[in-house]
Amino acid sequence: MILGHIGARKGSKGVPGKNFRSLCGKPLIDWSLDQLFACPAIDAVVVSTDDERIYDHAAAKGALEIGLRPAHLATDAAPKWGVWQHALAAAEATLGAPVEAFVDLDCTSPLRLPEDLAGAIALFQAQKPDMVMSVCEARKNPYFNLVEADETGALHVSKPLPGGVWSRQAAPKVWEHAASTYVLDSAYLRRAQTIYEGRVIPFEMPPERCLDIDSPFDFKLVEMLMSERLNPESAQ
Repeated sequence: MILGHIGARKGSKGVPGKNFRSLCGKPLIDWSLDQLFACPAIDAVVVSTDDERIYDHAAAKGALEIGLRPAHLATDAAPKWGVWQHALAAAEATLGAPVEAFVDLDCTSPLRLPEDLAGAIALFQAQKPDMVMSVCEARKNPYFNLVEADETGALHVSKPLPGGVWSRQAAPKVWEHAASTYVLDSAYLRRAQTIYEGRVIPFEMPPERCLDIDSPFDFKLVEMLMSERLNPESAQ
């Protein structure tokens, strides 16, 4: 069984109420929630939230009813891993059956496409890692144009290589952790304490589909891009 999950706290310092705020005609959470319900590989869906409005909304759409998220997992400092572990355990108790794979979509990253979700699941099933994590190619590279100051205040490349790297093309490829799409072996989620304890492999997505809403500017930018996707003729 594959369980789809979305975590959606009530609070947000950057954009108050953002998870249920309307984006191009529907609540932000629904851009991800609807993808889970529409994905043939997903057998059940659960939403972890401390917001009664979001909880009732998700349940009405068919999400498992596991109750509101515990208070200690509803703060802005609560680790995603603990939220996932709680949601998995609560969902399995509700289902009365074990879950083999856990798929998390970040509802603040609504620009992923259905094929991104399908591709991440397919990669997980083909390679059988502990976890598949969405990434995008980093705009800056620690081998080339990310720098740090030493104890004297002088700048140096963050990850120097012998002979130096003098062009971006010659630098080893690095990715940004894109908070969008994750697929985990449930056994790994139960036993590990952090994301990187096991074999975590990348699922690369285009940067424009990995934008994460963390500020009013981000919301406006994502809204503009989503509007162009829905109405391509208006972008001409």
